[in-house]
Amino acid sequence: MIKQGSLRPVSRLENAQAMRRLTPRGAATRARIVAAALELMYVKSVNATTLDDVRAASNVSKSQLYNHFADKEQLVRAVVEARAAQVLERERGYLQRLKSFHGLIRWRNALVQRNALQNGAYGCGLGSMASELADQDEEARSTLAESFSEWEGLLAAGLRRMQDSGVLKQDADPQKLATGLMAALQGGYLLAETAHDITPMEVALDMALEHVRSFLTS
Repeated sequence: MIKQGSLRPVSRLENAQAMRRLTPRGAATRARIVAAALELMYVKSVNATTLDDVRAASNVSKSQLYNHFADKEQLVRAVVEARAAQVLERERGYLQRLKSFHGLIRWRNALVQRNALQNGAYGCGLGSMASELADQDEEARSTLAESFSEWEGLLAAGLRRMQDSGVLKQDADPQKLATGLMAALQGGYLLAETAHDITPMEVALDMALEHVRSFLTS
């Protein structure tokens, strides 16, 4: 994002400082715009969602919309940050205390059950954005990459706890196992989205979990 009259990109810190200067009413309006855009971009895709779509869905005027977001690029970046925060908050709830293989099964089941609500139709909230934005917006790509890295890191930390407690063999590589689980998850999301059937997601995750199981001590 570029400040008017400047060629210097606006940092996330500056964006956060700008948000803190909003009145409560302004903050509520901005949040409503982002929430509407987040839902539309998840269901319709980022590229198919227009600012007019967002304005109508959030019930704001053009002046209100442009007061908070100068263009679609700024709005998309806000949506990426909001989606990343949502996903990571959910994943921390499942993974921050992960210390057993049963915990991994519970994590797997929660993801599959959640995706089954739409028959897998819309895929991963982060993965679908990554496929659209990775070659379009470097700042959005960077935010998504950091989010995936944190998500994978939560898995790796849980696997290390399993290893430290003797559940996982010492020759296991928690980081590689976490990467494999994430790759299986995202590939499963994509296949389920294409088929409108969660079976490929279940199969991909179960095969990755069987690989983890092969490193259990008992």
